[in-house]
Amino acid sequence: MAAGAGAKSGQWVLVALLWLACLISALAVVSVTQQVRRETDRLESLRRESAELEVQWGQYLLEQSTWASYSRVEKKAREELDMHVPEAEHIILVK
Repeated sequence: MAAGAGAKSGQWVLVALLWLACLISALAVVSVTQQVRRETDRLESLRRESAELEVQWGQYLLEQSTWASYSRVEKKAREELDMHVPEAEHIILVK
């Protein structure tokens, strides 16, 4: 009978350990799920920010092309710096 009591005791220890392992596993699943949700939210936030920055970059490129347009530069050179296109006889070609 003593051998049977030892076996039952060993089974209860095994059941308790398995139950504890199951509980720890469940808590780990909950923790990882929560972490994945946080990281997914962060990823979506960064994607939105990226899209906004791309729009802003496009606007800056458009503004740059406007400010650097040939006609605007030529107009500013004439008006503010009193520059002009030289006459044909004043142009020297260097080879």
